[in-house]
Amino acid sequence: MTVLNLIRKRFGKTKPLRGVKIGACLHVTAETANLMITLKAGGALPFLCASNPLSTQDEVAASLVKDYRLPVFAVKGENNRTYYKHIKKVLDSRPMITMDDGADLISNIHSQRKELAENVIGGTEETTTGVIRLRSLEKKGLLKFPLIAVNDTPTKHFFDNRYGTGQSTMDGILRATNLLLAGSTFVVCGYGWCGRGVASRAKGMGAKVIVTETDPLKALEATMDGHQVMPLKKAAREGDIFVTVTGDMGVIRKEHFQLMKDGAVLANAGHFNVEIDIDALKRLSQKRRKIREFIEEYTLSKGRRINLLGEGRLINLAAAEGHPASVMDMSFANQALSAEFLVEKGSRLERKVHAVPSSIDREIARLKLKSMGVQIDSLTKEQKQYLSSWEMGT
Repeated sequence: MTVLNLIRKRFGKTKPLRGVKIGACLHVTAETANLMITLKAGGALPFLCASNPLSTQDEVAASLVKDYRLPVFAVKGENNRTYYKHIKKVLDSRPMITMDDGADLISNIHSQRKELAENVIGGTEETTTGVIRLRSLEKKGLLKFPLIAVNDTPTKHFFDNRYGTGQSTMDGILRATNLLLAGSTFVVCGYGWCGRGVASRAKGMGAKVIVTETDPLKALEATMDGHQVMPLKKAAREGDIFVTVTGDMGVIRKEHFQLMKDGAVLANAGHFNVEIDIDALKRLSQKRRKIREFIEEYTLSKGRRINLLGEGRLINLAAAEGHPASVMDMSFANQALSAEFLVEKGSRLERKVHAVPSSIDREIARLKLKSMGVQIDSLTKEQKQYLSSWEMGT
């Protein structure tokens, strides 16, 4: 994580986060550990809990506590009650900055822990689903402090969502199933940045890709990218593997389960386990059994079987290790520099969802290119003048 390492070295000298309590609800992985260590190097006091019950790497959580003396509240496979108990523990620290992956800290502050809001400078949000929740709060006029949508900045979603989710989703599916993708029919529900990544990787591995969408512009883009586009009710009859990546609930439902072929595989790459209607699948099934570590087989009428991966949770973290470190390097560089920005400017920001400043985004891109040994051109004086003027014509 070369970019984050460069930021850590600077933070260690300048201490821009000195004394700032940071409450983080993120996937507890080795990459997140590097972010926590960077924040601590900058003088911050980080408190970390998991943003998904199945994403914690226990050895990482233990090392952060033992080797770096950082408070961590997470264990892989924790139940719902423990999950929210851990969120409460982080909030009990009275954070001045929040870092979310799914907006659970923010949601709790705005619903159950409102007294904490006056102490918060601002917060950051890592993922599409969380940004959707934050924009809902903003639209209703309920935001109590400014938020930075880290997910929406180019150096995050271009890499993390498209390349990171694309590759790690395939990794999770293959580790869980050991299926051959070549020749299969692979259905991607949703063609946002994550959906684009999943579809391109499936196509690259020889699968016939079908995309389902509700947005005509995204559906048109998927068509022009060479994928088949159709309603999910039609795709349900054809698909061998289904991946939901929409950020919405109830994407694959009862009417779709009833049409699927024997042996269909379902996986979710969206943040929360609400995209596949698991309760409806349970009601339809006559029996259930675990056939591999991350596969639960549901047997429906006439012996037809549907296989659910990773309990319908994020498959890239439930069955694999999430995004590669080189991807999370830029995502977490955005988090670290956004925290620094909030300390400097947070008190002057409106209670809205803000973009990451373009200066931060460009600096991260510059550092990433430098670490990769890639050089680019610079505009000449004449070119700069031409681009900033209206007088010069053809």
